[in-house]
Amino acid sequence: MKPYGGLSSPEPESESDVCPEEDDEEINLELGPKCSLKDQLEKDKDDESLRRWKEQLLGSVDVDKAGEILEADVKVLSLTIISPGRDDIVLRIPENGKPKGLWFTLKEGSNYRLKFAFKVSNNIVSGFKYTSTVWKSVKKVDSTKEMLGTFSPQAEPYTHEMPEEITPAGFFARGQYSAKTMFVDDDNKCHLEINYTFDIRKEWA
Repeated sequence: MKPYGGLSSPEPESESDVCPEEDDEEINLELGPKCSLKDQLEKDKDDESLRRWKEQLLGSVDVDKAGEILEADVKVLSLTIISPGRDDIVLRIPENGKPKGLWFTLKEGSNYRLKFAFKVSNNIVSGFKYTSTVWKSVKKVDSTKEMLGTFSPQAEPYTHEMPEEITPAGFFARGQYSAKTMFVDDDNKCHLEINYTFDIRKEWA
C-alpha cells in the first residue's frame, strides 16, 4: 500500500479465492498434499526434533478442536497507518473488500509505516505474504511484496509492521491514487483483496 502514484482505476476484482497469476517472476512449485493439524503431528511422531518444532509452532492450539480441517482460515482485521506525531489511522476492512469513496489521505513528504492485524484459524498458513500495486492516472508507479511468514492458529490476532517509508512530495506527487492490496499464501490462495483510492495532499486531512 505504498502511496507512490497510480492508475485511474484498479484492475477488476477477482471472483474466486485464488489469486490471479502475476506476470513477473512467479515460479510454479509442486506442493505436497494438505493435511489437518492432527495428521501433521501424527505423521512426524517418530521424528523427535520435527515433532518438537511443530509443537512449538502450534503453541497452545487445541488440535482436537481443530479437527480434520485442511484449509487455513486467515481474516485480516485491520490495516493501520502509523506516522510520528500523529494519531494512528486505523482502517477497518469492509466485508466485500471495497472501501467506499476515498479510503484515507496522506501528507506529502511524511514518514509512515503500515501495520496489519490478522487472525489465523483451523490450520497452519504457510508463506503468507502481502502484495500491493499502486497507480496514478494510467501509470503503475509502485509494486510491493512482503513475506510475512508462517503462522499457526491461535486465539489472539497476529500483528506485522512494515518498514518505515516516506510519501512522495511536490506538485506532481499530489492527487488521487488507486491501489490493489492482496494477502496471499503459498498455495496462491487469496485471503483478502482490497481495491481502494487514497489522496496525497499538502496537509493531512
